Amino acid sequence: MVHNHPSGDPTPSWDDVALTKRLQAAGDILDLPLLDHLIVGDGDRYYSFREAGQIDARPLWPLTP
Repeated sequence: MVHNHPSGDPTPSWDDVALTKRLQAAGDILDLPLLDHLIVGDGDRYYSFREAGQIDARPLWPLTP
């Protein structure tokens, strides 16, 4: 998942955090892991939920039933 903030500040909002948690929960139900949620800001600035430790770094393979 990737989106930008028109302000140019990639700091996640409470809504961004809540959406990430909902997407991860939905992915868990469907066996579709959420790899990351990136927020792109001005220049080279970005925020990665995975790098910040807010998305589990679970191994993707092998998937077990």
